[in-house]
Parts: sequence; C-alpha cells; structure tokens
Amino acid sequence: MDILIVSVILLVAIALLVSERLPMDITAIGIMVALMLTGLLTANQAIAGFANPAPITVGALFVVTKGLTRTGALSNLTRLVGKSTGGKPDRILMVTVFLVGLFSAFINNTPVVVLMLSVVLAVSGRFNLSPARFLMPISFASILAGTTTLIGTSTNIIVSDQATQLGLAPIGMFELTRVGLPIALVGGLLLILLSERLLPRPRTPMLHHDRGEKHRYIAELAIPHDSAHVGEDVAAALKKKHPDIEIFEVLQGTRICYPGTDQCTLGGGDVVLVGATASDLIEILSGKDATMPLVAGEAIAQPYDQDAQIVEAIIPPDSPLLGRRLAETFLAAADDITVIGAQRRRVHYSERKMNRLLLDVGDILLIQCSAYRLQRLRRESELIVVEDVVRSLENRRRAPIALAVFTAMVTVASLGLVNVLTAALAAAFLMLVTGCLRPREAYDAIEVPVLVLIIGTIALGTALTATGAADLYARGFLSVFQGAGPKTVLAAFIVLTSVLSHFLSNNATAVLLVPVGVATAAALGVDARPFVVGICFGASACFATPIGYQTNLLVYGPGGYRFTDFVRLGMVLNLVVWIGASLLIPLYWSF
Repeated sequence: MDILIVSVILLVAIALLVSERLPMDITAIGIMVALMLTGLLTANQAIAGFANPAPITVGALFVVTKGLTRTGALSNLTRLVGKSTGGKPDRILMVTVFLVGLFSAFINNTPVVVLMLSVVLAVSGRFNLSPARFLMPISFASILAGTTTLIGTSTNIIVSDQATQLGLAPIGMFELTRVGLPIALVGGLLLILLSERLLPRPRTPMLHHDRGEKHRYIAELAIPHDSAHVGEDVAAALKKKHPDIEIFEVLQGTRICYPGTDQCTLGGGDVVLVGATASDLIEILSGKDATMPLVAGEAIAQPYDQDAQIVEAIIPPDSPLLGRRLAETFLAAADDITVIGAQRRRVHYSERKMNRLLLDVGDILLIQCSAYRLQRLRRESELIVVEDVVRSLENRRRAPIALAVFTAMVTVASLGLVNVLTAALAAAFLMLVTGCLRPREAYDAIEVPVLVLIIGTIALGTALTATGAADLYARGFLSVFQGAGPKTVLAAFIVLTSVLSHFLSNNATAVLLVPVGVATAAALGVDARPFVVGICFGASACFATPIGYQTNLLVYGPGGYRFTDFVRLGMVLNLVVWIGASLLIPLYWSF
C-alpha cells in the first residue's frame, strides 16, 4: 500500500510539473505535505531537505554568480564578440559558443546565457543578422559545458549529494571532465557545423540594440584642474576604459570643440558632453578625474553605498517642472539629490548645458538621491519614479575582488581542501563583506522556486527509497533488459533519464532517479558509480524541447524559434551525449 501511495504522489507530481498547472515550488510543497499526511514520512523527514547540503550549495552559487555579473567581471570579455568577429556569422558563432562553454564550466549557466543573450542581440542588430542563428547554439553549448565540472550545473551537485547520502563517495570537482570534455568538444563542433543547416533561415533581427539607446543618457562631465586627463585627447581619455561612450562635444570656455572634426585636448575646467550608460557614467564619476558640473551644487556621493539611491524618473504631463530649466528647479537646489544625466527623444543636445535644459513631458532623468528623498519623490507628482537603476549598475571597481573570490572557490574545492558547500558559502560571504554585492541583491539572486523544488523532490526521493518503491521500479526496469549486461542497462538508463528531463526539471529528474540507479546497480550486483555518473549526463541531455532546460526557455522567444527547431538540432546532441556517455563511462568507472 505504501508503494501504491508514493507512486500516486509521484505520478501526480509529474503531471503537475509537466502541465505547469501549479508553480513548481507550490507543487514541491504539496509533495511534502502529501508525504506527511499519508504517514509515509515524518515531519522531520519531509522537511530534511531544508538542511540538505545540495540546495544550500546551489543557493550559495547563485550568490557567487550574481557577484560576478554585478561587478561586470565578465562583461569586458564579451566585447571580444563584436571586435574579433567583424560581423561574420561563422566567427560570431564560434566565439560565442567558445565563450559560453568556457564560462559555463565553472559558473551556473543561466546567468551566462543571460549575459551572452544581450551581446548576441546587440551584435545581430549591428550587423543586420538573425539572432536565431546564434541563440540556440549558445544555450546548448552552456548545457554541454555544464556537465564537465561538478559546479557547472546544479544537477551535478544534487546527484553528488544524493549519492553521498546513499553511501557512495561524492563526485570530485573534475571527476566528470574525463567524459564531459570530449562530449562537449564534439557537441560544440557539431553546433558550429550544423546550425546553419538545421536552424531557421535568417530572419529579420528582432532587436536592434547596437547603440543601447534605451538605457543611454546625455550627461556632462567636468574635468578638474588636477585630473589625469588634462593634456590628453578626449577620445583617448574616455574611450580607453569605456569604449561604448559617445562624445558629442567639449565646451572649453566660449569655444566648442567637436571630437569628430577637431583636435580636442582636455584642459582643466573643460566640460564634456557625452552619451553613456548608467554604469559607465557612475564609474567615471566615482573617480577623481571627472566630476559633475555644479548643476546640483556638488558631485555625486559614492554610488555603491547603502544610502545611495540611483533611479530613473519621468516628467509627467501635469508636473510643475514642465517648461522650467533644470537649474531653476528643486533638482538643482536640494542637497540630497543630483541629476546625473537626461534622456530625450528627437532632441539634439549640442551646444547647450544641462543646467539650461528646459524640461518637457517624457524626459527621463537619471537621478541620485537619499532614501528619504526617494520616498518623497514617489509620493509627490513632480516626477514618476520608474526604475531602480542601482540594482543593475555594475560595480566595476570590485570586479578584481569578485574574480579573486571565484578563483579561490574553484581552487580550494578542486584541490579537496574543503568541500563544495564550504567553498561556495565562504565565497558568497566574501562577495557580501567585500562590497561586490549588497545583501538585498544576494537575496534577489537566489532562485527560491528552484531551491524549494529541490527540497520537495529530495523528500519524494527519500519516500521512494523508504517504501521500497525504488527497488520495485529498478526490478521492473531490469525485467525489460533481462539477461543484458550492465553496459546495455547503463545505456538504457541514460536514455530514460534524458527522456524524463525533457518534461520534468532536470534537477527533479536527478533526485528521483539516483535511488533508482543505485538500486538497479545493486540488483545487477555491480558498482553503482557508473549509474550515478550516467544520471549526471542523462539529466542534462534535454536539448530537444524548449521546456527541457531553463536556458532553452531564455532563447525561445528572442530567437523566434518554433518547437520543431529544438527537435531538429537538439536530437543530434541528445544522440551525442547518449552514445558518448554510454561508451566512455565504463572506461573510467568499472562495474
């Protein structure tokens, strides 16, 4: 009866996860509740997943990854795509697949794909290419590369922890590399060779973000007399560290210098009119070589402090600021507010200063203010606060620290000096105390539904083992391959894992099948290690549907793909993983 009950719970859980009638975290909570109410698990057993190392490790890695992206530690490398490819599709594909593969081996692949997604869309728009040619391959490359190390994907960590609980040794940091690297190399090569044939024909690019107009602001930079930029050409001074910045003109007293046609050498007191992103503006103004003109009375405060609120605000139609010059408003007079930049469509800002700007409906101002001032702005009608920009600003000065913390985490875990949980938690802690992340950003980075799903499926896996259901399933699975050797059973088990991962979360599939795999090995009288490793590769081999993996969903819409597009290219990679893992695993992990 217990096996029947847990089987019903399993089937209902699978149906809910596949149909998405309920959010996945609600389904996971329902699993725990059902197991407690039916008496299959005690309350302590059902919630034991909250103290399990696997979700804690995954959560810590979310924080570490956010620290890398928050500091812009990876953004400079992505500029190689535009500079090194020259807009040639084959080169773009090779560079993006390589970069994504390199990053995804050590970083959670979802933020890596998010990072490269914006780069691909920008490059596609700049060179009038279809992003469909590149987006699916970078998603697949991230999945392939994630199987090469223990921390490349959360699935590997979960499998390792589940195996440890069943009495097996944990998976080493690079234990999977022997099989994962050859598979990733072959898969990456096939992506480059077959993408043009199997993916949709080039379509009109969906997005043109070649200049990032939406998040670019007009701003003025004053050059102090003691600035290191004095005596330098304006383009060399500002574009060296900020290549995407646009320089419109330099105001040198009564003279206006145009960098496009004139030789503009900076002097003390010069004002440079630029167009730049919020991150570039904040980084420039945080140093000593450029300041804000005295529009607001003083330069901006340290933008990365807790009290610094940087927001976008729109001038609404009924605002009392309409028709007034910026210097004549409270925006210039108040001590706790600074206008960093402005954004207005169809207006040429040449030969005018920010403090003489006549405010109009729809103007977007980039503002720094105190927390108290922000509350007042939200209550009053002068401005409409539309975006908390500080959450997306890159704290680039902390990038070397973030890289050092990440490198140290990988090193100590690889050498076995500490376990992955300790290394990940320590790295997350260091990201916070060194200022790479704020506490609220760390909490925002943790994908709670994913962790709750892991916890719920851990409870279900415990119930499957405790009731004997896992043993029953293993015997049923073996009966299909009666008389077959362990290599054949392993190959079939990898296929089973891959099929389930296309419809369930790959994490949930891994948790559910680890006890089944161990029980299968025990019934065959062989070592369970090859089956555990096979689950790592099978659970990540979910290329043939857009719902099989989170990164596939990320590129589904922007790439303009159809469901069948994933089937054509994805089935090729599924075969590569299945054949490669089936042949290579027995070579390194004997039965």
